[in-house]
Amino acid sequence: MKKLLASIFVLLFSTSVWATGTGAYLQINLKISDENRPAAAEIYKKYKQPFLEKIENSTSKALLINEGNVQVLHGFKDTASAEAYLATELFKNDVVRELKPLLEASPEITIYQAM
Repeated sequence: MKKLLASIFVLLFSTSVWATGTGAYLQINLKISDENRPAAAEIYKKYKQPFLEKIENSTSKALLINEGNVQVLHGFKDTASAEAYLATELFKNDVVRELKPLLEASPEITIYQAM
């Protein structure tokens, strides 16, 4: 399983998380079992490009996986844009709906201002 997780990490983390012009990060920690992580990675891949193309002021998106945690890190130009994303149809009706069956607990959501 470690090789699978490492492969997923390398594949999905191939672009820089530290994008130019990023003033805020939205971090979402997900509790997802090892057997459901490949399905979660597919959902991530499905919605990465729509996020970058359609969400105003988005700058980056990365999936981080280790043995105890799955994390999605979204970059934005500012904290207001990060907060606004949580109310979008893409987030509420697509991403959350598809991830919900894979979650073992409610996601932990944190917004950080980047300096």
